[in-house]
Amino acid sequence: MKTFLFGAIMGLFGALAVYLSISLEWPGWVLFMAWICFYLYGKSVQKSLNIYLQIILGIGLSVLIELAGEFLAGFVGEFGPYLAIFILIGSLAFLIKIKNLHDLTAWFFGLVVFYGAEPTIALIPIIKQLFLPLAAGFTLGYGVDFIVTKLVHSGSTSQAGSH
Repeated sequence: MKTFLFGAIMGLFGALAVYLSISLEWPGWVLFMAWICFYLYGKSVQKSLNIYLQIILGIGLSVLIELAGEFLAGFVGEFGPYLAIFILIGSLAFLIKIKNLHDLTAWFFGLVVFYGAEPTIALIPIIKQLFLPLAAGFTLGYGVDFIVTKLVHSGSTSQAGSH
């Protein structure tokens, strides 16, 4: 019975995720990748917020790479984007030394999401196409885990990520 309930909850939340993605014109894969991150990074609100911040910073780094690449192209031609990548990705070695910004994979996840979704480089499209579906993915992951923990496993340690 617990497996059936778990499956029903996952199915319901999965359908909700697809509905949100379609109706809000979000890239669904971005939402689902954030949902996965919720489970991979420890299933806590505090850790999720920290990882979300680092993913957002990775997206910001991607925007800086794009803008710096265009700027540097004015000086070094076609090598501008490569120089921007070298400098800004290289800066991660220092940025991850900052307390609570140390998760290199989260930064790179932000880079992957940005370059995979290819949003227009403007704040509103980036919020709509990336920030909101990422937040929804973490939220849905938390929702499933909370419901499964409280209803299916009666308060025992969450098993949602291990089914």
